[in-house]
Parts: sequence; structure tokens; C-alpha cells
Amino acid sequence: MGVLELAHRAAEYLRSYCMLGQLAQSLPSSGFCIFTFPPVQIDLAIDGADEVDADLNLIKGGGGCLTQEKIVAGYASRFIVIADFRKDSKNLGDQWHKGIPIEVIPMAYVPVSRAVSQKFGGVVELRMAVNKAGPVVTDNGNFILDWKFDRIHKWSEVNTAIKMIPGNMSGIQQACTHPCPS
Repeated sequence: MGVLELAHRAAEYLRSYCMLGQLAQSLPSSGFCIFTFPPVQIDLAIDGADEVDADLNLIKGGGGCLTQEKIVAGYASRFIVIADFRKDSKNLGDQWHKGIPIEVIPMAYVPVSRAVSQKFGGVVELRMAVNKAGPVVTDNGNFILDWKFDRIHKWSEVNTAIKMIPGNMSGIQQACTHPCPS
């Protein structure tokens, strides 16, 4: 389920707020209020995930809105991730084969790529645009690296280490503390 489909389903049941971005054009007709920065308080944020492992680690940001999603999640009093059975896996990478997206400042994409691959193995690739020449550019003007890892990691340690690499804007998301019954 994509973010747009998730938003339309949520709109049927909730009046809420969403970040300005790719959804901004379609949500006002559904009763959503659009803002460019989180208001003083966000009571509830709902988002999807690209993959969720058995330990509730998430791969998010496959659509390219990594940093903005993390900002909203970080300011929300409650953050709910909705993912159906297609996103569930025993280990990260079982279902989502595109790699873990990492948003980076453009001037740092080469050293961040090297640092991630040297420290954790695997292959790090600059995500290239499909309908234009050059790399994908996020709403924040940053690039996206896709890290295709080659083994199971201790994701909390990887997340902390990736956050410490200069030029990185995002990493693995570990927002869940308990699953909902299916």
C-alpha cells in the first residue's frame, strides 16, 4: 500500500494534518489541512513502511521522503506505522530488495557511500531519476543512497553508526515498540 492510498483510506475515518509534499494536491478535498512545518503539537502521525522485520525494525523512505517523515514522526505524540502482510518479513531485506534508503547532503554522497559500505559491507548506490537526467533530488534538495546490505545486522547499532556519519540526514527507522494484532 503506497502513502497516497494509505492517506485516502485514513481520510475516510479521520480529519488530520499531513506534510506538504506529493500529497498536498490531493488531500484538501478529503478534509486534510496542509502545513509546511509541524504545528506546536502533532497528536497522531500515521505512515506506512516498505518493510517490517520480526524485531519491528522498519525500512521506510523508499518513496524518497525520508527526512520529512522522520521530522513528523519525531514531533508526534503518537506515531503509528501501518503495514500489511506483504511488508512483513523475518529479516530486513527479505521482501524489500531495493536497499535501505539514506538521505544525504549532495556534496557528501561519495564519502557517505564509502563510509557505509566500508563499515557494513554491501553496495551503496546513488538513486538515479527515471524521468530526468541525474540523481533523485528530495523535497529538501538532498540525494538518496540505496544501501543493499549483504547480511543481517544489529540494526540499532547500524542506525546509530549511520546517524553519526557526517552528511547523512536519515537512516533506519526504529519507531515501533509493539505490534498490533492482525
